[in-house]
Amino acid sequence: MKILYLTFYFEPDLCAGSFRNTPLVEALKSQLRENDTIHVVTTMPNRYKSFKQQAIGHEDLGQIVIDRIQLPEHQSGFLDQINSFKEYFSKAIKSTKGGEYDLVVASSSRLFTAFLGKYLARKFNARLYLDIRDIFTDTMNEVLRSKVLKTVLLPVLRRIEKYTFSSADHINLVSEGFKSYFKKFPKPAYSYFTNGIDEVFLNVPKSGESVNEQILITYAGNIGEGQGLHKVIPQAAKRLGAGYTFKVIGDGGAKGALVDEIKKIGIQNVELLPPMDRKQLMIHYLESDFLFLHLNDYQAFEKVLPSKIFEYCAYDKPIIAGVKGYARQFIEQYVDNHLMFDPGDFAAFSEKLSAFDYTMERREVFINSFSRTNIMNEMASSILGYVHVKTDQE
Repeated sequence: MKILYLTFYFEPDLCAGSFRNTPLVEALKSQLRENDTIHVVTTMPNRYKSFKQQAIGHEDLGQIVIDRIQLPEHQSGFLDQINSFKEYFSKAIKSTKGGEYDLVVASSSRLFTAFLGKYLARKFNARLYLDIRDIFTDTMNEVLRSKVLKTVLLPVLRRIEKYTFSSADHINLVSEGFKSYFKKFPKPAYSYFTNGIDEVFLNVPKSGESVNEQILITYAGNIGEGQGLHKVIPQAAKRLGAGYTFKVIGDGGAKGALVDEIKKIGIQNVELLPPMDRKQLMIHYLESDFLFLHLNDYQAFEKVLPSKIFEYCAYDKPIIAGVKGYARQFIEQYVDNHLMFDPGDFAAFSEKLSAFDYTMERREVFINSFSRTNIMNEMASSILGYVHVKTDQE
């Protein structure tokens, strides 16, 4: 069996897509039969312009071959993303020219990698397995400000979505919050393999007693419109005052809005740091008093389950979460020692934080339940088992 694996992000890139797809390919590799192969078509590291990682364009690792496509430099803006995907799409077609595949696996958060998967699965008469990490059309319906752009773009996206999802053989949804949206596509089989805690975070040391002069609240990850940090962190920092410091680690399309809001309010207790590798990031987590998570106040984001939850839960720190919908339900059900507030409600956040009964506790039950390795092994088994049965029958 020959598998084509499509993902826009892969190691050594720093982002949720890379952290999910790299271990899934490793799990698939560990379960391959002797004559099975995987061809990974991805991109050179490009998630953050401010953080450069070196990578090999073509790697032949025996049963796995990885091709990384070089993209033009971009700032994570909307047009930049369109141009980047056009490059990925055309180069992926060239990279697979002359190939033969029995299964196409596509992991997608912005629809178009899934669309590429559908296009190539049809071209090669292969089965299609989609791993969906976000509902792009739903998100665009909320974040697009231009009525003209919405009128033109959304019908096109919905046609692409119908073409891509309606005839897939199997769709995995990373959040069960997506389930109601996908009822319109009854043909595929569905599964719900979530993100998980990566192995590097499974044995982090117990935190010592805090020695921070101010209470330190840390956020690490993408700084985009989806996170809406500019709507809550500067305002909360001003309200909480000099006894609290926010540390924001990362980059993204809305970082400028965050910087502008900090300057407008005139505060000194928000520190901005560029993206960094995980070893450095772990040090910052250990030094923090709280770990912070926020999603913008859009209905579309009430369906998502942020991967950052799993990373934070490896630590014994309290988690601050400004979320609604399925993410809130998940945290309330599975995550101990948290502070919850509605997205953007910095006043309620500040009041709850001031009254919070601070404790540190290791979340053993959560860690044992949501190991990334275990989840990816189960997902790999479902992919290969499903296809091997079909192939053996033929």
